[in-house]
Amino acid sequence: MRTILSLTALAALASVAPAQNWSVTSPNSQVHLAVQLAKSGQLSYRVEFGVGDKRAVVVADSALGLKLRGQDFVDGLKFDAAQPTRAIEEKYELIHGKRRLCKNRAQHQTLAFRNAAGQPLELDLRAYDNGVAFRYRLPGKGGSQTLESEATGFALPEGTKLWMAPSDKATMWTPAYETFYETEVAAGTPSPLGNGWSFPALLRTPGGPWALITEANVGPNFCATRLSSEASGGVYRIALPLAGEGNGVGAVQPSSKLPWEMPWRVIVVGDGFGAIVESTLVTDVCPPSRVKDTKWIKPGRVAWSWWSDPPSPQDGAKQKKFVDLAAEMGWEYMLVDANWDIMDNGNVHDVLRHAKARGVGVLLWYNSGGPHNIVTEKPRDTLTQRPVRRFELELLQKWGVKGIKVDFFQSDKQNVIGLYHGLLQDAADFQIMLNFHGCTLPRGWERTWPHLMSMEAVRGAECYIFDPKYPERAPVQNTILPFARNAVGPMDFTPVTLSDNKYPHLTTVAHELALSVIFESGWLHFADKAEAYLNLPAAPKDFLKHVPVAWDDTRFVAGHPGEFVVLARRKGGTWYLAGINGQNEPRSLDIQTKSWLPAGRYETVRIGDGTDARSFDSQTQTLEAGGNINVKIAPRGGFVVTLKPMR
Repeated sequence: MRTILSLTALAALASVAPAQNWSVTSPNSQVHLAVQLAKSGQLSYRVEFGVGDKRAVVVADSALGLKLRGQDFVDGLKFDAAQPTRAIEEKYELIHGKRRLCKNRAQHQTLAFRNAAGQPLELDLRAYDNGVAFRYRLPGKGGSQTLESEATGFALPEGTKLWMAPSDKATMWTPAYETFYETEVAAGTPSPLGNGWSFPALLRTPGGPWALITEANVGPNFCATRLSSEASGGVYRIALPLAGEGNGVGAVQPSSKLPWEMPWRVIVVGDGFGAIVESTLVTDVCPPSRVKDTKWIKPGRVAWSWWSDPPSPQDGAKQKKFVDLAAEMGWEYMLVDANWDIMDNGNVHDVLRHAKARGVGVLLWYNSGGPHNIVTEKPRDTLTQRPVRRFELELLQKWGVKGIKVDFFQSDKQNVIGLYHGLLQDAADFQIMLNFHGCTLPRGWERTWPHLMSMEAVRGAECYIFDPKYPERAPVQNTILPFARNAVGPMDFTPVTLSDNKYPHLTTVAHELALSVIFESGWLHFADKAEAYLNLPAAPKDFLKHVPVAWDDTRFVAGHPGEFVVLARRKGGTWYLAGINGQNEPRSLDIQTKSWLPAGRYETVRIGDGTDARSFDSQTQTLEAGGNINVKIAPRGGFVVTLKPMR
């Protein structure tokens, strides 16, 4: 009887046992990530920013957990062990991106749990100086597991406003992360298309910090995800791909053998826009480069004929003209776009020989092919099967091709994520650089595979051909992208469209020129016709001849998403300041330099809006660091300033 009573007493005590809590705090004491295991066996987390009475909630208590086929890691979890907290102090280099030398500091802890069936689950937690990251791991060996759903939520405080792009429907051309960003969306607002919201999601809590929610290090053993369409009470959840993506091919639910390491859920946090725009947290959580010899990986500017003349890749003589444009402007590459393998008036080898003679590298377009898309543009069906892909890449290496643009993926399912990784691995073996189009969002792969030069995943300048609504919305969209889409990785927007296409642009030519600095991409494709650049006035033409694409540093200077943005980027000792206005009214700026410009005297060349939307104004003067730069920007206008240190 005593034994029975003792067991009953223990059970009663257990039923009222308090929740268990763990937390990690960033080295600068500003960022806090807390995890709680309720007595019901459910996990939750919380993110806060600040210290003392200025500490604010960024993400309120939100669910954690996984449901696998035949295994529940949401309810009934029991704590197993906690590894000691350890410090992360890391430095690494990027060949292209916001900055060359990256530093990150964090506190890391791993918590181990078991579900009701005794199966293990591990949770990695990190608190960085500018955000948090967490991921799930299933230890063990062998045995395939399938994820049915992920319980991870993001409970946003009441009054939070978001800048987000709706996830698109699955069609012949989508999803491709090419919807417009919606501005100041109230937390809890359903997606207008009913398919969820795409990462990244930019947000501001009421009166509190700014944050950016995304994911990173998505491997071939997982799918890419999004935020749920419905967000009752302001709680967004992780949503898996749509069944119709990729022509209906591939499983929605990812599977893997054990051990299974899942993607990082990343929340960048800061008290201002600089923390978001300047952050490298997405690459910080990714593995180091797997490419040992990187001398062949060279960022650069690209001449591109397709935007001004879509059939032109099928004309050898027209392609040679763009080789000559690249040579004249000092640009490193030219891209031959779709259907080059049915070229007339010469062939691709004529273009390659001409480019070699002019000292210009050639990039070629490819359809990603395979059963996941039915787009007919050629060449297709050469990259899906690995033996065929490797044969093709080896052939391109023999031809002297420097890189390829691979288009039309249309899916975030695991099978297509695996295709991205297969392309990255095999292209590295044959020293071929890559650019993905019609693709998923950057998730830090460019650190692990530095020959990944850019990714589209944006409603870019090509929409001047397709979308009559684009010109009106582009000025505002352009001012949002540095805070959201381009904040998480390189963006092949194909900017600097100075002349008009089917739907004339409303931005000024100075606005278009500024996009070459405002937007970051390891390959910068100049979209306009050759004459648009060759006939430029001296100052903007010289600017485009010398504008870098791989930066040593990036600083947020001023702005607000949807209104305007000013960024400063550095290459060597030279700084490039650029700004754009997204509004229909002029804007005057008094730009301070003391927070980003090193001491010294600088020669400055300023190029801004002229007397009308299609003209420039330029002036040269000297500036002492610490002095202010006064700029007037026209409606939907822009400017660039080159600051060279004086000896």
